[in-house]
Amino acid sequence: MGSKTFKGGVHPFEGKELAKDQPIVQVLPKGDMVYPLSQHIGAPASPVVAKGDMVLKGQKIAEAGGFVSSPIYASVSGTVKAIEPRRVATGDMVNSIVIENDGKFTEVNYTSVEDVTALSKEEIIGKVKEAGVVGMGGAGFPTHVKLSPKEPDKIEYIIANCAECEPYLTADYRRMMENPEELIGGMKIILQLFDNAKGVLGIEDNKPDCIEKLQEMVKDEPRIEVCALQTKYPQGGERQLIYAVTGRAINSKMLPADAGCIVDNVETIIAVYNAVKNGIPVMQRIATITGDAIANPGNFMYSMGTNYTELVEAAGGFRTQPEKMISGGPMMGFSMFGLDIPTTKTTSSLLCLTKDEVAEIAPSACINCGRCVEACPEQLIPSRLAKMGDRGLSEEFEKWYGLECIECGSCSFVCPARRQLAQSIKTMKKQVLAAKRKK
Repeated sequence: MGSKTFKGGVHPFEGKELAKDQPIVQVLPKGDMVYPLSQHIGAPASPVVAKGDMVLKGQKIAEAGGFVSSPIYASVSGTVKAIEPRRVATGDMVNSIVIENDGKFTEVNYTSVEDVTALSKEEIIGKVKEAGVVGMGGAGFPTHVKLSPKEPDKIEYIIANCAECEPYLTADYRRMMENPEELIGGMKIILQLFDNAKGVLGIEDNKPDCIEKLQEMVKDEPRIEVCALQTKYPQGGERQLIYAVTGRAINSKMLPADAGCIVDNVETIIAVYNAVKNGIPVMQRIATITGDAIANPGNFMYSMGTNYTELVEAAGGFRTQPEKMISGGPMMGFSMFGLDIPTTKTTSSLLCLTKDEVAEIAPSACINCGRCVEACPEQLIPSRLAKMGDRGLSEEFEKWYGLECIECGSCSFVCPARRQLAQSIKTMKKQVLAAKRKK
């Protein structure tokens, strides 16, 4: 049987060969650490430290600001210098805790659990919540909320998003190759919460070594299986992944739980394992530092709060000065104007390109070729939605299902007229949703 997939999608240049064979390297931070209080969807975290306080690595410095929120922990030892607004990768100014790193990394003591199977469901969710685990594949949704659906008995699939469909990114690949026991251990812990569910590791077939390794490791696990997925962007999108694995479709008004599914990224599931088994909060993760402007592209275990500049230094610095720097992948990442930005729980990569090819191409008139319609994984008409967005036609935009757009950028990628379709649609979506919130 062939690899599973969804309708639509595109095949951009992968670029993964730059970093895929580079083992994970630990990076110890040197300078000040900055911890934005909004590193997740929901209410910002609330500081529990003040200027002048001494903190240890692993100490809680901000508590959850509500149910849909998440605490933040210091990833170094040192002194709180300030609590002030700092610029983040999206360009926003976010209130942040600044810690002067003393370079000693004096750490708190963690309480591990010898037998995880003896824990109750409430204890597991409590440990995930207390450790500050959020979705680390991009959105940053607090994981304890995702693991607490209204009807847990109706959850049939726990899907590990192992697709890593964004070009250039290889951090999840290295995790699966180097830390597969933690991934499978995290999946087992999540399965303890759902009596009727099975675990599925959804991996794109451009990672045959990962598929083979994980299939061998779960061959004696009756509740866990590996699902090979066709290599196609955006195969790792939540809706596309659910459809490919289960054949079930969801829309913007539904949650994955409405289709009997829960989806978590590789890094998130490993964070669940460390939180529940080892009692270690979220302080570190893997990021890919890559692109043709980087001297030595690779995958780095960094401490959250580290400045992007230090990660570039760890990758050997710039081979040539980049014209384009992107936090995240080239399809859905955020363009950055500088590196004096702190990393967060959702920082998965930094892509530095010698040429900004997109900026060099001037868009022309739509030729009504329909390629954007063929590529759209949500079966929308992007060219029409973009025109509505440019003209401010919010009612028509909503009528033509503009809110169903997942902002993957496939339409812009295939457009022969080089029109920024996704950007127009994304802007219109923000305006429509903002108007709804006002009402």
